[in-house]
Amino acid sequence: MGRMLIFILIGYFIYLLVKKSSAGKIGKKQEKVEEETFRDPVCGVYVAADDAVIGRHDGARIHFCSMACLEKYQEQVAHTPA
Repeated sequence: MGRMLIFILIGYFIYLLVKKSSAGKIGKKQEKVEEETFRDPVCGVYVAADDAVIGRHDGARIHFCSMACLEKYQEQVAHTPA
């Protein structure tokens, strides 16, 4: 009977330790950060607004993943008949 009581107490203390160590992980809510993304019209990559290279065409803002894609787009527009 004495051994059983000791095992129950040890089990209870282990339970408390596990509960305390995992309480911080479970109790915190993960915040979901949603950034506005745009699709690069040249290569099709999605880019966050903060990371985008911005160009303009006919007054509209166009978001690109890099200067290379912006330059390719400008070349395509220049060669397209109006």
